[in-house]
Amino acid sequence: MKKFGSLILGILLGALAMYYYFNNNQDMTTEPPTIKPPSGIITPEEIKTLDQAYNERYEIINDSLFKDSKTGDNRSSWYKLEDIENYLAYAKQQAKENGNTLDGLRLYLGAHPDTKEEEGLTTLLFVPTGYKNTSEGSFISMQGGGNDLEDSDGLNAGNEGMPPRANYPQ
Repeated sequence: MKKFGSLILGILLGALAMYYYFNNNQDMTTEPPTIKPPSGIITPEEIKTLDQAYNERYEIINDSLFKDSKTGDNRSSWYKLEDIENYLAYAKQQAKENGNTLDGLRLYLGAHPDTKEEEGLTTLLFVPTGYKNTSEGSFISMQGGGNDLEDSDGLNAGNEGMPPRANYPQ
C-alpha cells in the first residue's frame, strides 16, 4: 500500500510539473514578436509635408549664405544604423559613469566651420539627455528629465545628403 501511495503521488506531481511546463512554454512560435511603434511615428506623406514646409526657410538660408556655392547648404544628415546603436550604448554607459540616467536624445542643428577648402554645411547633432542620479537613504530619486547631459559626448558623424540640397526622398 505504501508503494502504491508513492506511485500515485509521483504521478500527480509529474502531471502537475508537465502542466506547469507546457503552460509556461506555449510561446514557441516561429513568428517574430510584433513591435509596437513608438510615439511620434509619421507617415511618408507627413514627412513630405514637413520637408516641403521647410523649403522657404532653406531658401532664405541658402540664398543669403550659400549664393555662390555649387552645392548649396545641407538639408539632411545620414547615420549608419550601427553607429546610432553603438552611440546609444556608449551614451548610456557614459551617463551611468557620470552619475546620470539617460532618458533620451535631443537633435540640434549645427554647422561645420568654414575652411579654405569648403564652406561649412549644416549638420544634425545628437545630444544625450537625462537626469542626475540622487539618493536619499535607500531610495533613488529621479528629478526632471530631458535635460542635456553636459558632461556626456554627442554624436556628429553623419554624411550629408546627396546632393546636399536634395529634398525628401533621396
